[in-house]
Amino acid sequence: MEVINQTAIARFFLVGLTDDPELQPLLFSLFLSMYLITVLGNLLIILAVSSDPHLHTPMYFFLSSLSFIDVCTSTTTIPKVLVNIQAQDHSISSAGCLAQVCFVLLFGGLESCLLTMMAYDRYVAICHPLRYTAIMHPHLCVLLVIISLLVISMNALLHSLMLLRLSFCTDLELPHFFCELIQIMNKACSDTSINTILAYVATSAFAGVPLLGIIFSYTLIVSSVLRIPTVKGRHKAISTCGAHLSVVSLFYGTACGLYMSSEMANSSTKNMVASMMYVVVPQMLNPFIYSLRNREIKDALKRLLLGKLSL
Repeated sequence: MEVINQTAIARFFLVGLTDDPELQPLLFSLFLSMYLITVLGNLLIILAVSSDPHLHTPMYFFLSSLSFIDVCTSTTTIPKVLVNIQAQDHSISSAGCLAQVCFVLLFGGLESCLLTMMAYDRYVAICHPLRYTAIMHPHLCVLLVIISLLVISMNALLHSLMLLRLSFCTDLELPHFFCELIQIMNKACSDTSINTILAYVATSAFAGVPLLGIIFSYTLIVSSVLRIPTVKGRHKAISTCGAHLSVVSLFYGTACGLYMSSEMANSSTKNMVASMMYVVVPQMLNPFIYSLRNREIKDALKRLLLGKLSL
């Protein structure tokens, strides 16, 4: 079988969820609907936070940043899927494929870090309420986001550049609807041991460590809440964490499902569905979770929409 270097590859081919022509219009409508819901829902969250002075706090700064990341994640993958379905052309340039890998890793890592920052914010608000404004200073919040962006950008760029050293056989069909790091590595004919080690290290650093941080924060939160003497006080304290816990469960639950699917399932379709649950569904549902479970966001959205209607 002929072996070619990454730099010589013109295009990869994304197989997609199905090649049945009768299902293509349905898939197009499904992905388009999910994309529009994701963009509209997250933009409403951003507008609600930015337009309401009461929400200019660290918690909602992180939430609006999370909404922006969700829009970027969906924009990285879904528009290309829609173009491929509409044009009946499942190819993607090698540069476009590497860019997709880079941005998926970037936004996925940022989402994980933002969820950890939000958990720390809830820990400070519940366990150290009198020192909250001093600890969660706006400059600190911005600095945390910038540092996370720089570190994760370097990680995503490193993975993308490491793909350039691989050689591939002539079979360049990726059994997926977007360019995923592992799928590209599986198509390589050259040694991928270094890439695999980097992937495991990055997963531990940018998924495992943030998850441990979230668990540690909520362990301290639960310990502090149990010391509150009244049931009403306990409920009030823990109710501020409900939406965040739901989003964390959705994000890491789908991530674990993706990992288990890739390890146990032999079906490429099952792997693609698991990936869709990770890179598409949480980004679409997050705005609904926060608007339904957070009274302040719900009230801000009402004021925003009523204000627009009155104009």
